[in-house]
Amino acid sequence: MATVLSSPEQRIVLRHVSWETYERLLDERLDSNSPRFTFDEGWLEIMSPSSEHEELSHIITLLVNALAEEMNIDVRGFGSTTFRRADLKRGFEPDSCFYIQNVERIRGKKKIDLTVDPPPDLVIEIDITSESLNKLPIYAKVGVPEIWRYESERLVILNLEGDSYVESGESLALAGVTSAAIFGFIKDTDSLRRPAWLKKVRAWARSLPS
Repeated sequence: MATVLSSPEQRIVLRHVSWETYERLLDERLDSNSPRFTFDEGWLEIMSPSSEHEELSHIITLLVNALAEEMNIDVRGFGSTTFRRADLKRGFEPDSCFYIQNVERIRGKKKIDLTVDPPPDLVIEIDITSESLNKLPIYAKVGVPEIWRYESERLVILNLEGDSYVESGESLALAGVTSAAIFGFIKDTDSLRRPAWLKKVRAWARSLPS
């Protein structure tokens, strides 16, 4: 069984891991959200996020919720919920995720079953260091339509086309929201107090064409 260790995100990748082992690890972790597991047909990544990683995820989650509220868009967040498909031998735990276009299809549900329910409409991924396991094929396989990926001091919007992702300048889930605007708001948190930052986000959202 080969292992790869990288820091500071503390990622470990194991090969030749069975689906049963993956499910047992999930069960033993109970309701904790750390470490996080990603499974891709025998490859298992175990990741313990850093404080920087978690703060960025929190900022982007606040951003999505503030934008959606000002744009009068219904949104339901599922955080880093564990999603898995035994039939595909794939499982993932995003940094954050949201139902937007398909929010009505999962309204009232406490658990999501990807064999019958749609995947999240928007997934947030934070990649401060080089990613050990490429998660994009997993998201594509289960049909996640959009990913906001923070990587190397930039924010990339990826939209699913066919069976792969292409970079886009604008969000599908939140029309009018651009990668440049998202990244700008993330950088603003370095200098603005949270109340002032939220006011700026909301004012910008209100200025978008309806």
